[in-house]
Amino acid sequence: MTRRNERAGELIKRALGKLLARKVNDPRLSELVSITEVALSSDFKQAKVSISVLGDEKSKREALEGFNAASGFLRSELAAHLKMRHTPQLVFCYDDSIERGAKLLSLMEEIGDQEQLDHETSP
Repeated sequence: MTRRNERAGELIKRALGKLLARKVNDPRLSELVSITEVALSSDFKQAKVSISVLGDEKSKREALEGFNAASGFLRSELAAHLKMRHTPQLVFCYDDSIERGAKLLSLMEEIGDQEQLDHETSP
């Protein structure tokens, strides 16, 4: 990805975050939702928006449905706020990297606790 794509992706990410906080009234998006990444296609016609949701599978599914339902509104708001020649089509997908990272940290803590216990009990 080029530097230009990265900068545009970051602008879109920040703008979407502000829109979520201020203008989106969908209750499916009121959970703890965060936008983790925006990856633009090389022609800037499509933006893959990765979202992370804290909650169960149902809330994750509902959040994706909410984003898909609000994509037209979000795209028009982006067009009004960002000075881009073409506003990209928004495609939302779920990003589980935060959950995987938390699980990995938990496993590492368990291993550390077990090693400490082994050192304390060994002669």
